Amino acid sequence: MRTAIEIECLSKRFRSVQAVSDLTFTVTSGRVTGFLGPNGAGKSTTLRMLLGLTRPDRGTATFAGRRYHELADPSSHVGAVLEQASFHPGRTGRNHLRVLAAAGNHSSERIDDVLDQVDLTAAANRRVKGYSMGMRQRLAIAAALLGDPDVLILDEPTNGLDPPGIRWIRQLVRAQAERGRAVLISSHLLSEVAQSVDDVVVIAAGTLRAQGGLEDVLGAGQETITLVRTAAAERLRRLLEAKEMVVEHDGRDALYVLGSSAEMVGAIAAEHRVPLVELRPQERSLEEAFLALTESQR
Repeated sequence: MRTAIEIECLSKRFRSVQAVSDLTFTVTSGRVTGFLGPNGAGKSTTLRMLLGLTRPDRGTATFAGRRYHELADPSSHVGAVLEQASFHPGRTGRNHLRVLAAAGNHSSERIDDVLDQVDLTAAANRRVKGYSMGMRQRLAIAAALLGDPDVLILDEPTNGLDPPGIRWIRQLVRAQAERGRAVLISSHLLSEVAQSVDDVVVIAAGTLRAQGGLEDVLGAGQETITLVRTAAAERLRRLLEAKEMVVEHDGRDALYVLGSSAEMVGAIAAEHRVPLVELRPQERSLEEAFLALTESQR
């Protein structure tokens, strides 16, 4: 599988706020990647830098090696729906797409195709000001699909949607990935994307916390981990990470070691004479694993 998006050492500061800091990750074609983190984690800023709407202080954000402004026909390569999608309220849904199709030099036949894809054919000749939030979200996605792009980027696509709308989003992104497209979904709600993503990139306070397959990073619904408590938590964390173990530190005396047994953790502690207060296997939900990775951002 080829890399469709590459973020490398990306950073952006707004006055006293470091919105994104040395962020690096990739998105692969044919897979759905969840870009996850709390509100204010830096997700939207990252996407705006990727789409050329915000200039990074340093680092690069590229599509198959090219920045967005270097793409010859950007809407034929990248379709994006940002959280602040806007429409002219007096235009019909069809006319909104006509304007965008003309601007992107796309065939007018694509308008009917994408209206059908997002189930808006019956409402195509209604003015957008009469659309519900869910219908506006579908129209925004139709616009993103006009150029039949290789990459689809959705920023908080389930905001304000009812359960049928959320289910529809899940089905849509899976269908796009099955066609070989790269899909990147930004969300602060793990529960709404966990059923549709293959990979996750987790950030908090503008920094990368974890990346990889959903099951590898967060576990498949339930994940067995090792809880270890010690007054020398920071020292033990370094020792475990030197053995390529995935470790989360609660900032106090507790470490959570993912994918390693209590026996393995205990052996390393004993070898280096790190006194332990508690050592035991523990089960944790998918949501708890996500919160543990992001809990330092408040």
